[in-house]
Amino acid sequence: MEQFSQDREAVLTRMREEGFGAVVIGTDYEESKQAIELASKYDFLWASVGLHPNDNLEEQFDVAKYRELASNPKVVAIGECGLDYFRSGGTPEEKLAQRERFVAQAQLAQKLGKALIIHCRNAHDDMLEILSELKLTTPVIIHFFTGPGELAQKYLSLGCYLSFPGPITYTTDYDDSIRVCPLDRMLSETDSPFAAPVPNRGKRNEPLYIPHIVAKIAATKGLLEEEVAKATVENAARAFGLVAS
Repeated sequence: MEQFSQDREAVLTRMREEGFGAVVIGTDYEESKQAIELASKYDFLWASVGLHPNDNLEEQFDVAKYRELASNPKVVAIGECGLDYFRSGGTPEEKLAQRERFVAQAQLAQKLGKALIIHCRNAHDDMLEILSELKLTTPVIIHFFTGPGELAQKYLSLGCYLSFPGPITYTTDYDDSIRVCPLDRMLSETDSPFAAPVPNRGKRNEPLYIPHIVAKIAATKGLLEEEVAKATVENAARAFGLVAS
C-alpha cells in the first residue's frame, strides 16, 4: 500500500524486532504479485492472492493466472474476495458479477486446499447462502468481522473463522460477537493501513497495533491477554498452514 511507501522497511524492522508476522493481502492480480514479492523477502510474511469484489472492476478473474500465482509456496490463501453491495452491486447485474467472481475464487481455494479470505459488506444474506451451497472444507475466514452476535453465530455454524479488527476497540457494538465466538475460531487483524485501534485511532494502522485488539478481546471475554494472543496465533497457523521459510 502506498501509505507505507516512505517507511516500509522501518515498519518491517519493527515487526521483526517484536516477533510479529503478517499475511500480505492481494486485492487484484498486480497487487497479488506484489504481495508475493514482498512476502518472499521475509520469513515472517506470507501472501494471499485474490480479486476484491469492487476493486479494479475491469479485471476478470482468470483462474489459470491466479492458480499460477497461488503455486508460490509463500501463498497461504485466496482472497480477499467476496461481496460488497455498499460500494457497488446496486443492480442485479452487478450482484451477479460479484457472485460469479467470488464463487470462482472460493472454488479455487477449495481445489488448492488453501484458506479463503472473505470480504463481505451489506451482503451477508447472499454470502451465507453461497457458503451454505458451496459446503467448503477449506478454512474460511470472515475478514474484518464487525457484525452482531446473531450474524457471528451464523458464520460460526458454517465453520468459519471470525477475524476481528481495530473498530472493536472503540465501540461496544461488537462485544456480543466477541463473546459468542469460541477462542479457537478467532483471528485478529489490523487491515493496515486502515482502521487503527484505540489509542491510535485516526492514524495509519500497522501490524504492531495488534496487541490493542487482543487486549479488547481478552477484556470482553474475561481472559488473559497472553491467552488470547497465543490462541489467535495458533489459529492463524492452523488456518493458513503457516511455516516460516
